[in-house]
Order: sequence, then structure tokens, then C-alpha cells
Amino acid sequence: MNKQQYLTNNFLIAMPNMDTDDFSKSVTLICQHDQDGALGITINKAHTMTMGDIFKQLSITPVRQETASIPLFTGGPVQPERGFVLHSPAGQWDSTLPVTEHLALTSSKDILEAIAQDKGPDHWLVALGYAGWSGGQLEQEIMRNAWLHGTADTDIIFDEPLPLRWELAGHRIGVDISLMGSEAGHC
Repeated sequence: MNKQQYLTNNFLIAMPNMDTDDFSKSVTLICQHDQDGALGITINKAHTMTMGDIFKQLSITPVRQETASIPLFTGGPVQPERGFVLHSPAGQWDSTLPVTEHLALTSSKDILEAIAQDKGPDHWLVALGYAGWSGGQLEQEIMRNAWLHGTADTDIIFDEPLPLRWELAGHRIGVDISLMGSEAGHC
């Protein structure tokens, strides 16, 4: 792919025939994509842990108990013990990867401390793990019809209920994914 074809700030929407546990009916935001590979965070898979579990592990005391009860996300199968905060606005946090001018991915404790004190970004979600692809791997998976892709929508990332995100991401690119079959072909 040339630079214009890289998929940073795109949703990867799992095709109906993808039935692995990690990516079945998943929507993954591509946070970085270049000739060396891609990194994404799955935005519609709830984790069994909550923010309270993270706060306890990091000895952080939240000012509001409601924050501690917010569920985490399963961001992907790579490094599932590592936390990532997908947030808007981007702000000035340590260890931040800008996705767009207004959306970023941060993996440092300072943003978690700010969230616990109600001083964090306006919109955020915390995921454990990420989805990763080596150079050319994602492009090959797309050619094999494993994924649909299209420009990401922050409303879907931060505001829509988890069970609706897969279908809504499909609608965002003009596809009713619920009507798609599990078989695909090329002419």
C-alpha cells in the first residue's frame, strides 16, 4: 500500500465468516498502519475486569466509585496484560500515539491517574491488549475477505452500546453486515 492507502483511523470490521474468539463480530480501530505493520484496538469486546481492578493494581484511588465500575475492553490478543487508553481529545500525556488530531492512544499511568481524579480526557476507554499485524499481513487478510474497512467514527467508539457497534460500523460504510453471507469471492 502507498501512504494514501494506509488504514490509520479506519475501522476493521470482521466479516461474518470470521468466527475466531478474538475477532468474531469485532470492530477494531486501526491506530497505526505503515509498511512495517498495523496496531489496532478492538472497541466492542468487553473484558471481565473493571477500572477498579486496574486502579487497585496501580494503587490509584478514584474520586468517584462509578469510575471504578466501568468495564475494560479486550483490545486484542497481543500483550493482553498491557493497558491502553483510547481517548479524545488527544491531550498531553506520556507515551501517546496520535491517531488523528483529536484521537489518541496512550499507555502511561498518568492518564489513568487523571481519569481517577475526573481530570482525564472527555471520552475514553481502557483496553487490555491490542491487535497487531506484521508488514503486509493486514493487507493479505483484507484480500482474503476477512475484513471490511472504512473511516472510523468516534460516536461508535465512545457512545454506542457494545452489542450494536459491529452492525453500526458496517452501516457507516454503507453495508448491512447482518445480510452478508459467510462466503465471499472475487470476479
